Order: sequence, then C-alpha cells, then structure tokens
Amino acid sequence: MIILAIDTSCDETSVAVCEGRKILSNKIYSQILIHKKWGGVVPNLAKRAHEERIDMVIEEAVMRSKRDSSELGIRDHRRLLLAQTSTHFRNLFDLSMKQIDYIAVTYGPGLAPALEVGINKAKELAKKYHKKLIAINHLEGHIYSCFAQNNRGNPKREYNFPYLALVVSGGHTELILFHDHLKYEVIGETIDDAAGEALDKAAKLLGLGYPGGAVIERLAKTGDFKYHNFPRPMSRTHDLNFSFSGLKTSFYYHLQKMSINDKAHNLNNLAASYQEAVFESIIKKIKLAIERVKINRLVVGGGVIANVYLRNKIRNLARAYNGDVIFPTSKSLYGDNAAMIGVAANYKAEKGIYVKNVADLERMPRLKIAD
Repeated sequence: MIILAIDTSCDETSVAVCEGRKILSNKIYSQILIHKKWGGVVPNLAKRAHEERIDMVIEEAVMRSKRDSSELGIRDHRRLLLAQTSTHFRNLFDLSMKQIDYIAVTYGPGLAPALEVGINKAKELAKKYHKKLIAINHLEGHIYSCFAQNNRGNPKREYNFPYLALVVSGGHTELILFHDHLKYEVIGETIDDAAGEALDKAAKLLGLGYPGGAVIERLAKTGDFKYHNFPRPMSRTHDLNFSFSGLKTSFYYHLQKMSINDKAHNLNNLAASYQEAVFESIIKKIKLAIERVKINRLVVGGGVIANVYLRNKIRNLARAYNGDVIFPTSKSLYGDNAAMIGVAANYKAEKGIYVKNVADLERMPRLKIAD
C-alpha cells in the first residue's frame, strides 16, 4: 500500500511517500534560518512557515515518488516551481494522488500551532481525494524510523520483538518497551528537560547560537571530557527516568565563575565535558534498563542520535551485553521527517486503524506514546 505522510510537529515541514517500509520520497523543508536569530523555535513563526511551504512540499514529494516525473523535466527545485503552474502538472499530480491509498499525519506531540497546519492539510487531502486518514504519534515515528528502507527495499531488517527503544530528541528523552507493532510501554522518561534541549541550552550559554547540538559535538571532538566533572543527574536513583535541568544549572554557575578569556580558551573542553555528562546520564539509564527488563536488542531514534559519539557509546554498551542496536540508516531519518510517519502508518493501515471521522481529528501537543 502507498501512504502519503505529513509531519509538521516542530520546525520542519516534511512530506513523504512510502510503500510499506520503502521510502519513495522524503522531502524536508527546514526552518532553522527563520528561528536562528531568536535562539529557538518561535511557534507562530513556525506555523506561518509551514503554511507557506506545505503545498509545495506535498507536490514535490508526490512527484518525486513517481518515475514519470521525468516527463516534466523535474530535476531541480526551480524547474519544479515552474512546472507547478502548468495544467499538465496539475493533471499528473491529481493522477498520482489517485494512486495513494492512505494519508497519514502527525497529530502529537509537538508545537500546537505547527501540528495544526499538517493536520488541516491532511484532512483537506483526505476529503478531496477520498482517502482514509491515519493519525500517528510523532514518537512512534522515531521508533519506526529504525526500520525504514530505501526505494530498493534495503536494508532488509526483520523484526525481532521485543525491543528496548530509546527516543532522544530536542523535546523528548524516553525509554520504551516496544513489545510488538504499535504496542509500547514507557519505562523511563525525562521529568523536566530533554537531552537535545540541554545541549541547545549549553550552546546558547556559550554564545554558539541555535541549534546547538551539532556545534557542541564539533567542539567536543577536540576537547577533553575530563576537563570538568559535571553532575550526572539521577545517576543514583533506581528508576529509569531522566533529568537534565540540574545539569544545565550546574553548567550555568560554572560559566559564571570563569573569566571571558578562560571560556574562550576552553570552549572545546567545556563542550566535551558537558556533552559527556549528558550522554553518560543516558547510557547509565539504558544499562539499568537492559539489566532490569532483560532485553539487549535496542532501537534508537531521534535528532540527538545524529551525534556520532553518542551512537558509538550506545553501540559499545549493546556489545557489552552481547546485544545489538538499530539506528536509522540515513541522516534524513534522524531528525523530524515524514518518512518515519509513513512507515509507522503502514502497520496501522494493516490493522485497519484509521480516523473514523476525519473532522474529529485534533492536535494533541502533549500526546504520550502509550495513549
């Protein structure tokens, strides 16, 4: 079955076309430049940017998924924009939409104004083209991103339930038992800030701009993570929850004690030490979870896993327990994207789970994965 998926949960406008687990197209429009000067995502600006771009991203995703898009000479963004004004393009787009079986959309969690844009567009398409609508939790999308395939059906990963799943992103840090398709049990979550948010905050305090995770990673590569021993929050507790607010506070007060020159000369060391504290906090909880639930098969998704150092740490931990870990195979699947929504929707479609009354679907910015 072929699914058109939409994700506007935060600051990326993404649309994908998937056939089962195969990604036929996955288009992502980032709003980083819009929010950069504000030091973080501004919800109303995000909504406006989604509204301005979503039609174009949908059309591009649909046409890129079709082999016959070459008939229009669509090889770059400029040509696509010109083609979109032609009657031939509109007819071909409508024909392509007829071949779509389902529309899927993220309905939470995320920024309420941003979610609203994707949901409204999904409703519009479902009504216009008489398609069933599937509502997907953004977090389950991150889990299913680990099983997405390219358009040739690779990699051919088979499911081997149950898994211990970790979602680590700008807004979420959660440990989840992935019992079977669409069956989740949260066993650990952040009680305050998420790991990605903690990294962004550190970058902001260091004057490195937004988003900060990639900058922290780059500086940390040449820094000494033993430069300062920042606290590992909740490392002594026996539950599986995370906390990063105390670590952020500790980092802030440490910087307050440093001179401007001292900070400038130790940026790399500060980045490495702080990153180590964030990641070790995560590793300790994964280790505790493996020992507690007796599952050594890990699936890990979310934007923070773009960090190579973190992925290596998790790989080493899995090996220590004679286990294995599955990450998404493409960088485009680490952060927010619609392809992962399409893959997750495939399993709801197989079970006949869809929105019975399209008009009733509402945004749920605080949605939990087990809801």
